[in-house]
Order: sequence, then C-alpha cells, then structure tokens
Amino acid sequence: MSLKPMKIVISGGGTGGHIFPAIAIADTLKKRVPGADVLFVGASDRMEMQKVPQAGYPIIGLWISGFQRNLSLKNLLFPVKVIVALLKAVMVLRKFRPDVVIGVGGYASGPTLRAAIMLKIPTLIQEQNSFPGVTNRILGRKVNRICVAFGEMERWFPADKLVLAGNPLRKSAVDIAGKQDEAIAFFGLHQEKQTLLIVGGSQGARAINQAIEKNIEALAGSGIQLIWQTGESFLAQAQLAVKSVGAADQIKPVAFIHRMDLAYAAADLIVSRAGAIAIAEIAVVRKPAIFIPLPTAAEDHQTKNALRLQEAKAAMVVSNGQADEKLLPEINRLLANPGLLAEMSENMLAFAMPDAAERIVEEVIKVAGR
Repeated sequence: MSLKPMKIVISGGGTGGHIFPAIAIADTLKKRVPGADVLFVGASDRMEMQKVPQAGYPIIGLWISGFQRNLSLKNLLFPVKVIVALLKAVMVLRKFRPDVVIGVGGYASGPTLRAAIMLKIPTLIQEQNSFPGVTNRILGRKVNRICVAFGEMERWFPADKLVLAGNPLRKSAVDIAGKQDEAIAFFGLHQEKQTLLIVGGSQGARAINQAIEKNIEALAGSGIQLIWQTGESFLAQAQLAVKSVGAADQIKPVAFIHRMDLAYAAADLIVSRAGAIAIAEIAVVRKPAIFIPLPTAAEDHQTKNALRLQEAKAAMVVSNGQADEKLLPEINRLLANPGLLAEMSENMLAFAMPDAAERIVEEVIKVAGR
C-alpha cells in the first residue's frame, strides 16, 4: 500500500534510553513512509540536542527540566518552566502541523504531548519500562495509543489503548548471528574459555566497576575471561587493577564498546544495569544476565524491570549495595551450571521483540488515520 507523506513530531530524551529508541522509530518511519517529515522536540540542555542532529534529524529545544525530589531552589522555577515549555510546544505544533505526536519519555515529552492533546492532534506514547513515570501515567488517560515493552500494564494504563510492541533497538547492536569467531578475535579472547561481559551503561557504573575491581584477583584465578566496559572515568583504575594481577591476556577493560554485536556474540553471561534498552537488547540476543539495577533511576524503574525477568527465570538480580559481596559468587554459580544458563537463555525469548520499531510505526500509521 502506498502511503502519502506524513509529518511526525517525536518528543523526549534526556538519556540514551529515551533517545536511541526515538531515533530507531524515526528511521523506521522514513523507510515505511517515503517522504515522512520527522521533527524532534527535546530539552534544550540535554544530550538529545547533540545526538538527534548527529542522526540526521532536526530538533527544537524546550526550556524544561525535571522536578527535584529533594528540597531544592531549582523547584521554584519548575512551574515557570512548564508553562514556558507548554507555550513553546503549542507554537511549534501549530507551525509544523504534525499528523501524530509521539512521546518517548524524558522532560520534553510531557509539555509536547499536553500541547498536542490541547490541539486535538493524535498522540502516541512509547513506554520503555515496566513501571511508567508519573507524566506518562497521567497522560495515558488522554493519548490515543500506548505502546509498551512489558505485559500486564493494565494497572497503569487503559487496556483498550495498550499495544505490546517492545523497545526499538539499534539493529547493528543485536545482529550477532555467526559472529562468535569474529568476536573472539576482535577482543583477543580464547575460544575455549567462558566469557563474561560487563556493561554498566555508556558511562560505566561505579558499583559494578568497584565490585569487579575488588574481586579482580579471584576473577583472574578463575579462568573466566572478561570484556569490561568501564566508562572513561574508571578506565585507568581498571587497567591498573588488571596489571596488578597480571591478567591483561584475560581481562579486557575498555572505556566504551563500539561493537556491541561482537561483545554480545562473545558473551556466555552478561552483567548489566537494568535500563529498558539494555534489557531489550540482551533479550533479543538471548544471553543469560545478572542485573544490578541503578537505585537512583526514576521511580526505581530499573529494579522493577529486572525483577520481571528474575520472576520469569530469565535473569538474576543483585542489588547495587550488595554487588561487592554477592556479584562474584553469583557469576561463579551461573557459569558452573550450563543447564541453568541454557534455561535462562530460553526464558529470555519471552522478552525478545526484535521488530518493535516496525510494530510501533504500524500503530503510528493507524493513529494518523492512514
């Protein structure tokens, strides 16, 4: 079916967990609907202002930030920012005249969706987490469609608006078929040894890094080989730790992994934060995982995300505060039990939705009345 060009606004950001799914949706829209015109609306001081133009899309910034949950003078400006952002969002939407407005979460998403609802423009929310934020819970009653990544979301949103679609992913990161030999060579690993992949996020994760560093001697003596994404700030410390135990051939610290496909292909077990996109990627590549949720994430959504997988026996959860003591025993227990690893890998399949972006774009087209 040939579709006429559409105009779409995608709003939100703040972290890669919001921005990269938004870009994946935009890319899929451009493929699915030739000539589609996509405009992003973000927060003027957040990372989307750099990442979105790098991906080839225009973006307009709103003066908006989050409400601080502790006592802060910044909260005095919050109501003013909301009003200013809402007025600017109304102006942007009136000028651009989109067929649909998509909210992906993040500070700018709220005012932009509210403006669209006021202007009676069709709206869609893409909720990445198993526990939605306050803004999406409020707006869920008023938007036209809600695409979610986890089941049993009726407790938060109207059931008749829900579509289980998954989280849009970077295809390049999860295409691991037939790449194990290439991966072993790329990271300088040994084919016969088990491989542990440590990913705390693009900036690393201090608690995970410290737990690995504290247990570096035991890890070196275990025969397990590591691909260890440390983040830039911890890299030198990690390299010193590896050098101190003479394990440079076995433990590979890097600031950032640019070839996640090869890292996933090499891994027998993954230790990761429990952001929605990290979980979605790990589920698609079907690797067993230990999740260490970031306790300061909004609404503690990482813990709730991770517990969903632990309940399904697809992953294990170690708390941030107990990583020093409990992470290494859990790594050893799982790697010593191939049957359990295979069961976890099989159970990961229930959370894998590799065609999420395509599903969401289909809903966008429906909401637009095409």
